[in-house]
Amino acid sequence: MIHQEEIYDRMMGCLYGQAIGDALGLGTEFMSFDEVRRYYPQGLSEYGQIIQDSHRRRWPKGAWTDDTDMMLCLLSAFGTSGFDYNEAARNFKRWYDGTPMGIGRHVVKVLMCGDYTDRPFDASKIMWEATRRKSAANGGLMRTSVMGLWRHHNQDWVDNACLLTHYDPRCVNSCRIVSEIIHNLVWLDISLSKDEILANVTDSELIEYIETAYSSVSVRNLRLAEQPGIGYTYRTLGAALWCYWHSLSFEDGLLAVVNEGGDADTNAAIACAILGAKFGYKNIPTYYIENLYNESEYRAKCEDFAKLAML
Repeated sequence: MIHQEEIYDRMMGCLYGQAIGDALGLGTEFMSFDEVRRYYPQGLSEYGQIIQDSHRRRWPKGAWTDDTDMMLCLLSAFGTSGFDYNEAARNFKRWYDGTPMGIGRHVVKVLMCGDYTDRPFDASKIMWEATRRKSAANGGLMRTSVMGLWRHHNQDWVDNACLLTHYDPRCVNSCRIVSEIIHNLVWLDISLSKDEILANVTDSELIEYIETAYSSVSVRNLRLAEQPGIGYTYRTLGAALWCYWHSLSFEDGLLAVVNEGGDADTNAAIACAILGAKFGYKNIPTYYIENLYNESEYRAKCEDFAKLAML
C-alpha cells in the first residue's frame, strides 16, 4: 500500500510539475525547432535564459502562463464535497475579467459570452459548433492535471472541467487519459501500460497518436513544432505520453519537450505534471522550484488543496 507521505509527495510533484513546465516552456513557445536552436544553441534549461522578445517579456522570470492560471481556477473550485463546475466557471470568468496573459482565442470567445457563468456548457458548445465542430485545441488539456488528484477519481468531473470551454470529444478524450494516468500514479502507485490506456479508446486517430508516442525513441518523431496544429489536443497529449514512457527523470522530460518548440508551455505543463506525479516532488531539481515566480503563494495553494484532497 502506498503511504500518505508518498501520495502527498507525488501530488505536490504533479502540481509543481505543471507550473515548472509552463514557466520554462514559455521560453520556446511558438518557436520552430530551428528557432529554438538559434536562440538557445546550448539548449534552454533555466528561466533566466528566456529571451526577452515582445511576447515573453510580458512575464517575470520564472512565471507561469494561462495554462497554470486556469489550472488554479479549477483547483479553487474544489471543496469538501469535491469539484463544483459552477464555481470553476465563475473562477474562469473572474480571471478573464482581470488581466489574463497568453489566453487562447477559443477560450476568449467562450468566456466573452454574456451568460457564460449561468450557462457555461451552452456557451462552450455554441462556440465549438461555430467552428463546424473542428476546434480541438489543447486549452482543456492544459489545465486538467489537478482533476486526477482527488482521492476518489470522478470521470464526470474531468469531463465537465474540459467542457467548460472545450466541447470537442477529442479534448475530453485527452483530459480523461491524462487524469487517469495521474490518479493511478499518485493514489495507486500504478503506471498504466499502453494497452491499459488503449482499452477504452475507440478513436482511430487517437490510437495512432498513442502508438507513435509509445514507439518513438526520440521526441523529435512527434513533430511538436510542425505547423499547422501545434496547439492540437492530441499533439500535446502525445508529448505528455512520450515523456511518461521514455523520460528517465523529471528534468530529462522537461528539457526534451521544452527544446522542441511549438506550443511548448502547454506541452511541458502537461508532460511535467505527469512526470511530477511519477517521480515525485522530491526528485524535481530544487532550482526549478525555488525560482518559480511567486513560489510561496503557489506553494500555499498547492498545500491547501493537497490536504483537502487527502481527507
